[in-house]
Amino acid sequence: MTSSPGTQLHDLTALEQAAAVRAREVSPTELVEHALGRVEALDAELGAFLTVTPGRARAAAAVADRAVLAGGDLPPLHGVPTAIKDLNNTAGVRTTFGSAVLSAFVPDVDDAVVTALAAAGTISLGKTNTPEFGFPCYTDNDLVGPARCPWDPFRLAGGSSGGAAVAVAAGMVPFAQGSDGGGSIRIPAGVNGLFGIKPSRGRVSNAPYNSEVTGLGVQGSLARTVRDAAAMLDAMAGPVTGDPFWAPPLPPGETFLGAADRPPGRLRVGRYLDPGMPGAEIDPEVRAAFEDASTLLAGLGHEVADLPGPPLTPGVFGAFEVAWALSATTLPVPAAAVAQLRPLTRFLRDRGLALSARDAMEAMFTLRLFARRFIESTSGYDVLLAPICTLPPRPLGWFDGDGAADFERQARYAAFPAVYNVTGQPAVSVPLWWTADGLPVGTMLVGRPADEVTLISLSAQLEEARPWVHRHPPAWRPAARAGDQRPR
Repeated sequence: MTSSPGTQLHDLTALEQAAAVRAREVSPTELVEHALGRVEALDAELGAFLTVTPGRARAAAAVADRAVLAGGDLPPLHGVPTAIKDLNNTAGVRTTFGSAVLSAFVPDVDDAVVTALAAAGTISLGKTNTPEFGFPCYTDNDLVGPARCPWDPFRLAGGSSGGAAVAVAAGMVPFAQGSDGGGSIRIPAGVNGLFGIKPSRGRVSNAPYNSEVTGLGVQGSLARTVRDAAAMLDAMAGPVTGDPFWAPPLPPGETFLGAADRPPGRLRVGRYLDPGMPGAEIDPEVRAAFEDASTLLAGLGHEVADLPGPPLTPGVFGAFEVAWALSATTLPVPAAAVAQLRPLTRFLRDRGLALSARDAMEAMFTLRLFARRFIESTSGYDVLLAPICTLPPRPLGWFDGDGAADFERQARYAAFPAVYNVTGQPAVSVPLWWTADGLPVGTMLVGRPADEVTLISLSAQLEEARPWVHRHPPAWRPAARAGDQRPR
């Protein structure tokens, strides 16, 4: 593998880094040291991490170095740096869930995705920034403050996987794990100019706790390229015994990464611009991104048609809000510490605790019935196309206010993605549009149930037609240090 003069290690994709390790052009320790150097140089301004674990990362890199020297088979992503969202348990590493109440919590068990990514050879640098218990669609908390968009650090990075998106967009790691319960991968991917995958419900295990009893939350990946995100999904995918939802496995011998190397064929794409959310207004830049994506898809030979109506109804919005509030009723927070929670979390917790059992069951019934009817009504389309957010990246402090006002503002801003957490369909964010002042605006593609393959294949076709990997925020190229350039 060759590289141009001046290429630095963070210029390489995750798959290129893995290939360089296999070819012994670079060592896992060199990759980890370079990545830690970028975290040290950039994170104070951008807020990507809640906890950095350099000692653990260096120790894992040393073990990976020895495995390379010993020869033999290596896992597919051997030695590649990554990071884990701080909503996921990591044994022996502080896991705060973005809350000051749990600032000292250290679990004794790994979540299944943490184990799977380590088995694939990746090396975690630590825990990425997330809002308190992952409830907001932006990332801010009382521990380290906001995750800031590297394209404009005076703007929020989105959430709740905001820290993961910042770490990737700023070149601290080539890809990162995230989770998505109402847009939490797609929103920060769109805000930060990345490709993000929210997989199908049951594609990646939420073990060992299966705490997402509403079925809304799933684990996924954020990356600079479609192939990197697909490779991370390959590493994470698969059920664990006892999971309540199982997505059907791929045919033997097939991978999500392989899907990125196959043309998608001619697809029927249904598009819509009206989310059905009262009070939601579409910014001209978002409208322009939507129309541009439609034109690009049609130019690639796909049939693009308008859906006959908006996919959501006011009743579904209300049911989703009830389910979201229900998630706040079982937080691991002692009664004496409730006052330390942020206003939004307290608002959702109070709202959830005020619900009756009948309220809860009726909301879940409404969501399940809607999901069935929605999937039936859109079954004539291979892919759906929609915006992710109604507005470009928001300024710092834009959501500030009491909990009710914050929640209402979020509902209008992130009006599109949550429907696919309800239906369980896979969805991706594709970075095809930048505003005149250089801010990314992502576009959402949605697949049929359990059909990540078509989404990945189509996204790779879009990436080839409109490449984006060369687009970097200002933080990408700080002054180089000795040893930062890749061996050639």
